[in-house]
Amino acid sequence: MSIGLFGKKLVMTQIFNEFGIIFPVTLVQIKKCQINQIKTLETDGYNSIQVRWWKENTNNSKDLVSRGEFRVNDTKTFKLGENLTLTSFHVGQKVQITGKSSGKGFAGTQKRHHFKRGLMTHGSKNHRLPGSIGAGSTPGRVLPGKRMAGQLGDKVVTVKNSEIMFINTVDNILVLKGSLPGKQNSIVKIHPQITQ
Repeated sequence: MSIGLFGKKLVMTQIFNEFGIIFPVTLVQIKKCQINQIKTLETDGYNSIQVRWWKENTNNSKDLVSRGEFRVNDTKTFKLGENLTLTSFHVGQKVQITGKSSGKGFAGTQKRHHFKRGLMTHGSKNHRLPGSIGAGSTPGRVLPGKRMAGQLGDKVVTVKNSEIMFINTVDNILVLKGSLPGKQNSIVKIHPQITQ
């Protein structure tokens, strides 16, 4: 049974297959990952493997350690302190990628929710305004969940069915098909595709 790994998003590029078809890919450098804790149904109420990984700190020569969890069905095949490598993945495998999307700051309704603009003709005073947000004296308030201007991006996003195109075991690099969430050098969580 394989669990996931943590990696640093490097760069996006493109590759060709043997038929000359071009594919957009993203390069992810896998971090040094180690099993830090094994949680079981008896002790913690669920089966999970906690993985710690080392991230570089630009302000200090020492490395900082972060942790993340992967849910598993059985914990008997894992050992505490075991180092995780790329050997648990293979070319052609479908994986899920979880990361934090790029933050775009405060955005209006057109950019954030794809609202249509108002009329641009003479006399119109509504070009990029959101318009009415209430329903009058009844209910006399703005209902929760109303789509309005606000923070865009900077949210946890999961991309499913990303295919592994190539594995570089020398430099610990995964070549994944398509784009991934987050900016360059951001940390992403890679785990096997969950089949229903």
